[in-house]
Amino acid sequence: MKIFSELKKNLKNDFSNLTPVKVALLGDNPTQLLTIALRGTGYDMGFDLQIWEAGFAQIERQVFDQASEFYAYQPDVVIIFHSSHHLLQKYNKLNPEDYSSLAEERLKQVENLTAAINSGLTAKIIHYNFPEINDGVFGSYANKTQSSFLFQTRKLNYGLMEYAMNKAGFYICDLAAVQIQCGKATLFHPSVYINTGMVLSIDILPEVAARTVEVIAGMYGKFKKCLVFDLDNTIWGGVIGDDGIENIQLGGLGIGKAFTELQHWLKKLKNRGIILAACSKNTEAIAMEAFDQHPDMVLKVEDVAVFAINWDNKVDNLLHIQSILNIGFDSMVFLDDNPFERDMVRQNIPEITVPELPSDPADYLEYLYSLNLFETASLSNEDAGRTKLYQTESKRTAEKQSFVNEDDFLKSLNMVSVVEPFTNFNIPRVAQLTQRSNQFNLRTVRYTEAELKKLAKSEQVFSFSFGLEDKFGDNALIAVAILKKENDDTLFIDTWLMSCRVLKRGMENFVLNELIDAAAKIGIKYLKGEYLPTVKNGIVKEHYANLGFTEQDGYWTIPVDGYQTKKTFISRK
Repeated sequence: MKIFSELKKNLKNDFSNLTPVKVALLGDNPTQLLTIALRGTGYDMGFDLQIWEAGFAQIERQVFDQASEFYAYQPDVVIIFHSSHHLLQKYNKLNPEDYSSLAEERLKQVENLTAAINSGLTAKIIHYNFPEINDGVFGSYANKTQSSFLFQTRKLNYGLMEYAMNKAGFYICDLAAVQIQCGKATLFHPSVYINTGMVLSIDILPEVAARTVEVIAGMYGKFKKCLVFDLDNTIWGGVIGDDGIENIQLGGLGIGKAFTELQHWLKKLKNRGIILAACSKNTEAIAMEAFDQHPDMVLKVEDVAVFAINWDNKVDNLLHIQSILNIGFDSMVFLDDNPFERDMVRQNIPEITVPELPSDPADYLEYLYSLNLFETASLSNEDAGRTKLYQTESKRTAEKQSFVNEDDFLKSLNMVSVVEPFTNFNIPRVAQLTQRSNQFNLRTVRYTEAELKKLAKSEQVFSFSFGLEDKFGDNALIAVAILKKENDDTLFIDTWLMSCRVLKRGMENFVLNELIDAAAKIGIKYLKGEYLPTVKNGIVKEHYANLGFTEQDGYWTIPVDGYQTKKTFISRK
């Protein structure tokens, strides 16, 4: 990770090709240096964070005044930094009988601030939680009395988590975890605080900025989706081809414990929705014995979406894995114990994240924890089943090789689509798709669940969700379209996105047929679309042209009358 001075140098670079995000930063302590660190970190992560910074300790004044500079700025993201030290100052001024109400009062303040912001803006909110300060007044008894500041801080952080869990568009950046990871002596320098009021040291600013920008990246669909791992000396100790299955190191004793705990972590990632893939120079039959037969193996065959186990070089195998998963390399992480293999991958696939694993496997997990590689801004019930979806996709890819004619292959899939408007059941997945889809996304508009619920109720909006099933199984919800009534004649395609898992199956033709049919039923004469280019959505640059739309002044239109239904091998369920 860069130090603060290096992040500051980033501000001299060209930000013009980066994703612009308007950020409002409001703090009860000086935040000028945090602004620099956020801007510099944003540059490294592909964002032009255009930060408006409120004056010192002006959080409430800016938020509760609808005519303030804060609302005039119209930020996309609001960062609120209430500090533990200012909370302690408030606690110090309370009467002892009021100590136990501190957490509730601060939570109510957070709720009021959020409600005010939501009433005037559509911005997402990031709130820092509270690193613990043990003032030593009660000693260890602080854990047994609500009157202690330590008890109130922990209660407040728990309350923030509960609030965030039930509040769409409200996110927590975990400063408390940063303090645990880096130590209070790194996070907070007393002399700096006394002389400047700053509660974050210069040394910790890069870490705090990284955690903050990672939350923003999750909101904008930039996050890791896949972890690819080597086998020998990475997820087990030893070389299975030389040592034999009975001699690889796994289990609860010695260094085997480190590999077993790493596998437990990998399995938890898989259960959360991260795709796992294996990439190893090995004889496949021998390596697979570990997954099938070793009693201490935590990962099983069904946990891994793609296996690339052979004697080819790992760059080629990673290219193969990526072709099956159809996700960007910048969404992938590659774990390998061998420095030579790591360097080869970095040189040939610079977009992929390749952690520099420690030489001692006992340090693997703590090192990986510190990287916070798998930040996310959403979670749905379908995430847990993502591995199965990609395993099924691998089967489709294999079967496709046996067909000479692509139409024959598509016919053989027996594809059917479930087409529904937005409902309380599918909105969580729809929201996740709008936040995560980057490649097949015509305008890359991100929506929260709350925003989608409002759209679903509007008489001026027509919503579509598309599922896809075939003979191999259910692909789940894979496409979304949102049409807004522009006038009596025209529907504007506000959103059209699809999962890249279903590219080249004719889904775009099926979707357009459905949109045209819906428009015809309500007397609409034209569909109007727009392509807004991003770094990642170049694959849909010619989307409207390929479908027969006509371009004028940056917009694409197609008449409903006389539309010729496009060929597709997908039927409506």
